[in-house]
Amino acid sequence: MEPDLFTAAAEDRQEKDPSSSPLAVRMRPRVLDEVVGQRHLLKPGSPMRRLVEQAAQGRGPAGPSSVLLWGPPGTGKTTLAYVVSKATDARFVELSAITAGVKEVRAVIDGARRASGGFGKETVLFLDEIHRFSKAQQDSLLPAVENRWITLIAATTENPYFSVISPLLSRSLLLTLEPLTDDDLRALLRRALTEERGLGGAVTLPEDSEAHLLRIAGGDARRALTALEAAAGAAISKGEGEIGLATVEETVDRAAVKYDRDGDQHYDVASALIKSIRGSDVDAALHYLARMIEAGEDPRFIARRLMISASEDIGLADPTALPTAVAAAQAVAMIGFPEAALTLSHATIALALAPKSNAATLAVSAALEDVKKGLAGPVPPHLRDGHYKGAAKLGHAQGYVYPHDVPGGIAAQQYLPDEVRGKEYYTPTRYGAEARYADVVEKVRTRLRGDAPPN
Repeated sequence: MEPDLFTAAAEDRQEKDPSSSPLAVRMRPRVLDEVVGQRHLLKPGSPMRRLVEQAAQGRGPAGPSSVLLWGPPGTGKTTLAYVVSKATDARFVELSAITAGVKEVRAVIDGARRASGGFGKETVLFLDEIHRFSKAQQDSLLPAVENRWITLIAATTENPYFSVISPLLSRSLLLTLEPLTDDDLRALLRRALTEERGLGGAVTLPEDSEAHLLRIAGGDARRALTALEAAAGAAISKGEGEIGLATVEETVDRAAVKYDRDGDQHYDVASALIKSIRGSDVDAALHYLARMIEAGEDPRFIARRLMISASEDIGLADPTALPTAVAAAQAVAMIGFPEAALTLSHATIALALAPKSNAATLAVSAALEDVKKGLAGPVPPHLRDGHYKGAAKLGHAQGYVYPHDVPGGIAAQQYLPDEVRGKEYYTPTRYGAEARYADVVEKVRTRLRGDAPPN
């Protein structure tokens, strides 16, 4: 809501005594040019820059659009809204969907209409965590956004195509924030070390300590600054002018893992994890999983690799492997670290100990190879679509035998194009549950050729 007497007093205190605020708050950019990362959103003429400029200069003939900011935590969603609030002469109101409801939204809208009608003053509403609003709560925003009684800046960490109602999406510009790179965070850390509103040069940060803070941050600016502040406080309390690696490790209770998320270590450790699963060495797989987790690897990346492994290396030898990996990926997306480590461990152990088969991988590779060679050919006429007028005259769907009408449910007819007729792409193994498929596939192929009577 709009600042009350106590909020205003707290903000005044923070202005006079910056050290009363966390480092992440003190280092929050005041203008767009101080924002790190998100260059694609801040270039001249971009919607976000136009919003800030129009907030400072007035609406003009083409007013600013409402925007939805979508991105991971710590990428600058709140920061961009804060920059708008500093630039604008408009009435700026902040709500969080965690604590606010329809009543609070309506109060803001009513206030916006009074401010506009009575004083000609525009209202910018920043709504954080909009995905937490129900459909009815989001519906309450529609009239105000559509009639521009407010300019809405809404932030979400969840996919807005699933979490934000379509009418609100269509009335807003969707701006996607990208995870901050190590270079972005490095610039932020160095600025915080030297600027007066930050640490004011009280301590220095060696390269190895900086690298460890970047690993801890995992692309999250808030986490990086919070860890820096804690480590700097520990160093200063010990009378040290340098934040050593040991101090960082003590402060964040995490050992420095040699792992470059953008370099060889990233790919080498990920490769070792998958190869250990393929080789059924559960202990090695858990070791590499732990290294990735401890180094701050994106849990979604790990989950994606496990899903690929489930089909590439296990396939039908254990038909539960892929559902297990997919369930793990869904759980990871919902819960995040640290609890996601348990889910990733669960899936890794299951995949490592599952029977292995790459028959599904080889099957699609062989089929793709033939298609790339041009061995495609027309679809047999009896398999073509016959649900439109004139299809029968063309011979489409004529002579098709409906499998459910024959004993055993398998009709002896041609499915492959003539160019690849008789090809057998899938060669099942006798490992695990795939042994059953090995028995089934030979019987099915015999029936399809018409070489065996129906059961």
